[in-house]
Amino acid sequence: MDLTVLYRGPLASCDYDCPYCPFAKRRDSTEQLRADRAALERFTGWAASRTGDRLSLLFTPWGEGLVRSWYRRALTELSHLPHIRRVAIQTNLGGRTAWTAEADLDTLALWCTYHPGQTPFERFVAKSRRLAAEGVRHSVGVVGLPEHLDAARRLRTELPEQVYLWINAAEGHQYTDAEAAEWAAVDPLFSWSRHAHPSAGRPCRTGESVISVDGDGTVRRCHFVREELGNLYDGSYRAALRPRTCPSQVCDCHIGYVHLETLPLYDVFAGGVLERIPAGW
Repeated sequence: MDLTVLYRGPLASCDYDCPYCPFAKRRDSTEQLRADRAALERFTGWAASRTGDRLSLLFTPWGEGLVRSWYRRALTELSHLPHIRRVAIQTNLGGRTAWTAEADLDTLALWCTYHPGQTPFERFVAKSRRLAAEGVRHSVGVVGLPEHLDAARRLRTELPEQVYLWINAAEGHQYTDAEAAEWAAVDPLFSWSRHAHPSAGRPCRTGESVISVDGDGTVRRCHFVREELGNLYDGSYRAALRPRTCPSQVCDCHIGYVHLETLPLYDVFAGGVLERIPAGW
């Protein structure tokens, strides 16, 4: 089986306090962190054991994972396994990056987001430059709020040329054509994010070759559809995998709509679907 898995454990703590994020400056208790570590290690063990499958893994924690040693270790260990096609994580890049030297850079990738006002611009750019120089595959992105436009333009100027800079349309924000053109000058693919995509009744790879898994092993087709398909650890989910259409009216998040079969995004991002890097970038 060729399977893409989006994993989101109980971790919900973050060292940033972005005003557009409900998990800003949230702290998990010691007990919660232990539970997250145990859940992640269980998932990592499952992934390592699936040698008969080809797996692509994306960690999408609510909080910041790379400040925790168990996420860094999981990414490193999984990157060396021959049946893991890709292992990636969404991160604010606030933590140290030296650990990537121990990973297989043909498999590891990072989906990085710059949050203006949360970390010095120069520090963030220096980290991206260092990752690029060391051959660590990564994309960088910014939430497309009006007050972030100057920072995004500056990022595009100062980031390594080979690093793709994506722009996420801000939740609830409507863009005029003139505003959209300004963002598209930074990210030529911004049009895919500008509007929510109609999805009701349209075929989607989620629930067939893409699944979402939580810390207990509950499998759903994606993060945005709550129907359960079974459990990862008892294998009950496998019998439920089949072609499906989307039950939601629209899909407005990249990690969801990128899997819609009615959109050409598997071609647009060929080889970089999980880390959000366009083909040939």
